[in-house]
Amino acid sequence: MTSPNTFRIKSFGCQMNVYDGERMAELLGAEGMRPASDGEDADLVVLNTCHIREKAAEKAYSDVGRLRREDGSKPLIALAGCVAQAEGEEARRRSKLIDMVVGPQAYHRLPKMIAAATAGRPSVDTDMPAATKFGALPRRRRSGPSAFLSVQEGCDKFCTYCVVPYTRGAEISRPFADIAAEAEQLVEGGAREITLLGQNVNAWEEGGRDLASLIRHLAGVGGLERIRYTTSHPVNMGEALIAAHADVPELMPYLHLPVQSGSDAILHAMNRSHTADSYLRIIERVRAARPDIAISGDFIVGFPGEAEADFERTLQIVDEVRYASAFSFKYSPRPGTPAATMESQIPQPVMDERLQRLQARIAEHSTAFNRATIGKTVPVLVEKPGRRPGQMIGKSPWLQSVFVTTDAPVGSMIEVAITEALPNSLGGVIARAEAA
Repeated sequence: MTSPNTFRIKSFGCQMNVYDGERMAELLGAEGMRPASDGEDADLVVLNTCHIREKAAEKAYSDVGRLRREDGSKPLIALAGCVAQAEGEEARRRSKLIDMVVGPQAYHRLPKMIAAATAGRPSVDTDMPAATKFGALPRRRRSGPSAFLSVQEGCDKFCTYCVVPYTRGAEISRPFADIAAEAEQLVEGGAREITLLGQNVNAWEEGGRDLASLIRHLAGVGGLERIRYTTSHPVNMGEALIAAHADVPELMPYLHLPVQSGSDAILHAMNRSHTADSYLRIIERVRAARPDIAISGDFIVGFPGEAEADFERTLQIVDEVRYASAFSFKYSPRPGTPAATMESQIPQPVMDERLQRLQARIAEHSTAFNRATIGKTVPVLVEKPGRRPGQMIGKSPWLQSVFVTTDAPVGSMIEVAITEALPNSLGGVIARAEAA
């Protein structure tokens, strides 16, 4: 088999996977490969998988099967990400089409695995030393106007429903100097906004520094105008980080802080280490520091043992917080997690009905938040063209997508007068663009 010249990376799931996919693309580009163009069969396909939902592995193998071509040939196939980490050697036993199985902490070794696969030696690498991965990746030279920057990986919280501690490993913080250097590289490459990523991003620490001090340092990087971070855990939402929302203009007024349930009994069963009341007190302090902040959250409905009264408490917390946006899911049992073997598993029809009610309630508050923006003039970072001629799409400070007709180029910051609030986006007219 000849060495691959073209590649395609398909990333599924969380923003960490999106970041990993970008870094793998940079790594393969440094090896002389190029992304396959639209309609072109890639020589190498990397399936960068997510393992959070039920049947994730089955979906991954189905995706692998679809890569076989009509003439019976196939590209080199790498199964990457969390399904790869969870399945390991079993992945190649289940599908001989897979040439490489590489976990999320080992993808820096992908070039060596490709060379081995090209020589007819398939391989599996699911080692988990995250720090060495970051040190082996190439320098970042180009970026869009908004970029992801991974600062922390893994999780020590062991929520009873979650596979992340088993697929991403223990919490590890990237060195401060490495993060600062990569941030500067991203800005040099065109980024004006950086989102700091981590499974528990606010658990980042090094030598007495915490996430708040890291944010304050990055705010001083010339040319970096916006900073965001996700995903946070309530247990690590300290006063220093809350104060940063008040003191650092570059830190955008947006906080994604999952609660998962409004019932203390369910939170205890989930091993969430916080109560509904302690979560609400955090939200109060954050809003006192930054009154215009948009709050986003995550919810799981139908966790084992969830009674109707427990679910009603979740609806109550939605009403109290008034989320600008939120992600909500039916509970999905993951093999190997404590919740998967708990008694009182909730029937699917009950979960379906509760999810519909929850999403309707979230939508009410999200719509109200968006409508409150009408009449305001807000700064929008232009990210890409829209579907209509002359239309561009950008992000507001509150992470809303904003559609506007303008000739402002990608990467510019424009002032937009908001005239329309749609369920998931805003529309507006140009008020002022940057000077050329």
